[in-house]
Parts: sequence; structure tokens; C-alpha cells
Amino acid sequence: MKRNYLHAALLPLALAACVAPAPNVDRNLGMATTDLRTAQILNPGAERNAKVPNGMDGAAAKSAYDQYQKSFKAPEKNTNTFLIGVGR
Repeated sequence: MKRNYLHAALLPLALAACVAPAPNVDRNLGMATTDLRTAQILNPGAERNAKVPNGMDGAAAKSAYDQYQKSFKAPEKNTNTFLIGVGR
């Protein structure tokens, strides 16, 4: 009876020995995405620094955003580039 328990205990170890090691590609999987996301952070230590960041004030930023949104509601009329100056 003890022999069956020994076989049951050694079977997972024997199967684990048959598994091929992961290649270097798998070891670094996702690092490119992580590096790109990290590189896009303007000031990674901002929580430790109370200095005001460079940039727009709130009113100017809101105005710029509102103008941006308004440009989609009434886009500029496109003129045909082939007819510019023709027939005038």
C-alpha cells in the first residue's frame, strides 16, 4: 500500500522533469508594452514633488478642450483641391 502512495507522490515530479524550459522570448513577454507605458509618463516622481508642473492653467485647458469638441460638431467645409483658382 505504501508503494502506491510513493508512486503517486513521485509521478508529478517525474512529469515536471519532462517539461521543456521556457525560451527567452517567454521570459520577457510583455516587457515592451510595460517599457512603452513607462516611457509615456511625463513625471514619474510627481507624488513626491509638490512643485506645480509646467503647462496650461485650468481655464486655458478647458477652453482648448471646448474648441476641440466644437470642431467635431461643425467641421470646416472642405473645398475641392482640384478646382482652386480654376475659372476665376
